[in-house]
Amino acid sequence: MHYGEREALPACSANPRMGTREGFDVQRQLEAVVQDFRSSDPPMPVVVLHSDDDTGARSIATELCEVQKSHGTRCAVPSAMAGGRRPAQPDQGAGPDDVRAEGLRNAIRAVGELSDPKKWNGVGSRADRDRSDYRRYAFPRTRFVVAVDDAVKRWAESAPAGEADRRASEKALLRALVDERRPRFSHWVPRRTVSDMSHVFPMVIMTIGAATLAATFADVSGLMAALCGTGLVALLLILNFVPRSMPVFQWLRRECRWFMTTTFLRAAAAQSRPVAASPLRPLRSRDAVAARLYEVAQAMTDSQEKDAFRLRLHVLALLEDLRDSHRRWSWDLRGFKRLRPPMMFLPVADADNGGIELIKAVSDIRSRRSELDPLLVVAAVPCDSIELLRRGLPAERGAEAGTAGGGGRAREADRTQLSDWHMAWAVNLRVGQSPSHWGGLPWVVSIPVPAKERQTPLDTGQCVKASTRRTVARVVWSAQTLALSLALLAGGTVAYADVLSDRHCSTTWLTANRDTHRKAASGDRTGECIGIATEGVRFSTWLPGGDSEPADGKGSRSGGAPWTLSQLETRIAEQNETALGAGRGKYVTVVYAGPLSADERRGYSPVKGLEELGGVYLAQAVVNEASSVKLRVLVANGGVDLRDQVEMAELIAAYAERDPTLVGVVGTGRDLDSSEETTRTLRRAGLPVVSGTNSATYLPKQFANWFSLAAPDDWQTSQLGLIARQLRRAAGERRPPAMVVARDTKASDDRYTEEQAHYGGEMLDREDFALQDPLSYALSPGGDPEFRGPAQKICESADVPSVIYFAGRVEDVSPFMEQLGTHSGCAGREMSVITGDDLSKAVFAPGNESVAPKVTLYHAALAELRKAARDTEFYNHAAEYLPGVGDTVRHDSPALASGQTALSYDATRALFDAASRDDTAQSRSSTWVNLRAVRLHGMATGTIDFRQAPLYAGRKGHSIALMEVRRRENGSSHSRVVCSRVAGDARPLTERECAIGKGSAD
Repeated sequence: MHYGEREALPACSANPRMGTREGFDVQRQLEAVVQDFRSSDPPMPVVVLHSDDDTGARSIATELCEVQKSHGTRCAVPSAMAGGRRPAQPDQGAGPDDVRAEGLRNAIRAVGELSDPKKWNGVGSRADRDRSDYRRYAFPRTRFVVAVDDAVKRWAESAPAGEADRRASEKALLRALVDERRPRFSHWVPRRTVSDMSHVFPMVIMTIGAATLAATFADVSGLMAALCGTGLVALLLILNFVPRSMPVFQWLRRECRWFMTTTFLRAAAAQSRPVAASPLRPLRSRDAVAARLYEVAQAMTDSQEKDAFRLRLHVLALLEDLRDSHRRWSWDLRGFKRLRPPMMFLPVADADNGGIELIKAVSDIRSRRSELDPLLVVAAVPCDSIELLRRGLPAERGAEAGTAGGGGRAREADRTQLSDWHMAWAVNLRVGQSPSHWGGLPWVVSIPVPAKERQTPLDTGQCVKASTRRTVARVVWSAQTLALSLALLAGGTVAYADVLSDRHCSTTWLTANRDTHRKAASGDRTGECIGIATEGVRFSTWLPGGDSEPADGKGSRSGGAPWTLSQLETRIAEQNETALGAGRGKYVTVVYAGPLSADERRGYSPVKGLEELGGVYLAQAVVNEASSVKLRVLVANGGVDLRDQVEMAELIAAYAERDPTLVGVVGTGRDLDSSEETTRTLRRAGLPVVSGTNSATYLPKQFANWFSLAAPDDWQTSQLGLIARQLRRAAGERRPPAMVVARDTKASDDRYTEEQAHYGGEMLDREDFALQDPLSYALSPGGDPEFRGPAQKICESADVPSVIYFAGRVEDVSPFMEQLGTHSGCAGREMSVITGDDLSKAVFAPGNESVAPKVTLYHAALAELRKAARDTEFYNHAAEYLPGVGDTVRHDSPALASGQTALSYDATRALFDAASRDDTAQSRSSTWVNLRAVRLHGMATGTIDFRQAPLYAGRKGHSIALMEVRRRENGSSHSRVVCSRVAGDARPLTERECAIGKGSAD
């Protein structure tokens, strides 16, 4: 906006107001400048008012000061120029030089006086102050210059002469400066006791932020982060005071850095030499400060214009402090909050009190600087002193100004000139008032006003006021907003940390290990940690017994794994360190995915997962000892009974995107409704899955990435049909009754039970049994099977079945046998119970599973360990690496008899063989392809051969054993192998080999 096209400013309603038309014209122009100052940096003039009788200009300046104070402007009036007691004047016989010298000294004292922030307080209404005021000004540079001036005076009294003593002089000056800057706590010397925290606060905020980020990303505890942050903040606060008393730290303060870098002082040095300060070299920086101080001291003491130099240095510091106080893009956005420029009023500015010299110094400093400062100066100069300023307007304008005399036409001319003085001055500032073009003071605008008795009075008084609308910065970036934001941030941080703690297993203050999810305890589940363990996460800490959780809990059997999850995790971590130490390209990563959670209320223990993980660890230890390519194992938990395996698979797939060394997954040994989605998720991630115990029939038919060592359910039941056929033949011509008893899976995703019931029923029907309607049994809220009702239906039926296909879990067998052995309709009756491979985990010993009298149990086992033991080093390796198994390990050792450990060992070895083909770490896709070329002899279950595994079809050559369990006369249960095949032997079993009641067959 051009100066001649300003918007009309609203009138102000508060008192005081301008009492004359001439004063109102000046006040309106000042408010126009204030209005521009809200959104830009207009050049600020030195407005000099003068009149014929002196009182006219003084009265207008005084009224302007009062009006500006009422508007909330920061106004300062040096006491020597306030119009009261005049300072001591030189003798009547003093010459012009003495008068000028005294004026310079008075001006220097005036600038030093203005370094007190209390001199710049506005006295307007609270509403005006709230809108325009923002904290007190800080004058670190001005105070520093005053301290330098005082130090130079002290040094000059005893300074050694000569260049040879320069080093000693520099040290003496530095000591004198330190003494002047030392904090004083007496109430009568407040000049340098106020601590300036404006430069410390942003550093404190940055320190706290840095400590927070460091603690967050360095995985440091919150307490340690708080201690580190507190220590750094304390160090910054100490350094805020220490530099005042320790010369080596003088260069740290911002006023000292300004003192070292301002170009004004470089030109003032009489004997300059290169000086530089560096934050990394405090001793050199101290010497640089001393050298600059010595150069300034020479200019203050030896030069002819020493007082003029001192004044201009004081003015330069004052203007720089005010410019810094209104810097917009500062840490507190103070320039956007201080809407009105500071104003300095000189009601009486003459040669004696230093006002003339102060005006000249302000104009000279501004002429030498490229930066604009916000200080607006209004001075009333007596008529006998105005010529000392050499009029600020061009000659032709000065001639017009000289027409101000009596009469109405003269007053009209005065008002016309007053209304456009700022525009004329601003236009001429570009060229017309340049020092090289015209000999005046370019930053001074001289305004003649009529004598007081010739000014036009206003009956009610008038004034205008620039907008005081609160700025966005004042609202958004304020102490109140900051406090509210910090409160919200603190609350949000606590809430976010609480959310992270609820969602993830391992969290710091603001981050979490996102490879794991936390499942809170509820009515139907216990607290669990689901996902893949990375960055030191241990699933053992989530077991009910913590790190010392034993392998066999409520749901396990004697003879379960003798190692704990904590032991395996520790040993796997040690092996991983060995693998990582081999370097990138020298190792591959495999994930074990299994059930590693416990639920004591429902009788679930992690024994299955522990046995499988033991086999994975054993394979890792063996291959890392013997192979140049190392194996790194990560442990993943799918929850109790793998009920959260889909979520686990998603987390594994997400991790696989970040780790190209991950080549496959071992485990997922439960056949659940979620098994399809789990395998599909891993297939999308390009991960092959090698399972040791999952006997699902449909998975190899649907997914090319699925490989399993367990005999599928349909083939298992067809092998059990060899036994059912013999039972049918023994019944003669009459079709014996048979029934399928299955666990109720409506409230669960147990697909294994459904598959067993389906294929078991088909097998009984195929073998010509009189198949009755199937029965289902439910589980109590505590997880215990409820057999009383089903047993009653079985034993009280008109035709009690002689063969029952039991499609349930191993933990349900003993309660079922208990009901068959005690119900009168079944007790003492010859019965046969056939079931699937879940009974592989059974231990038929006192205190564990048993069979009822007269009941023979036939079940499938996934591994024939006895025959395979002759050709494998598995048991020797187990004795060497597995904890708690003892020195002598056999196929029938309780820790390994279930076959879970052997199968997972073989699965891991098969996956590693595909991933380390030709002694080179293979990629994920290559591993998937290489799996169909794997053939490993001497494994725990026989020969693992995937070469003949067709795509989308079941393969042949699974290990299997058909087991018979009978009750002995002493009440114990005896188990024997009816017939079997080791892995890799694809010959079909025959009825002759699997003859029942004849002892073990080879």
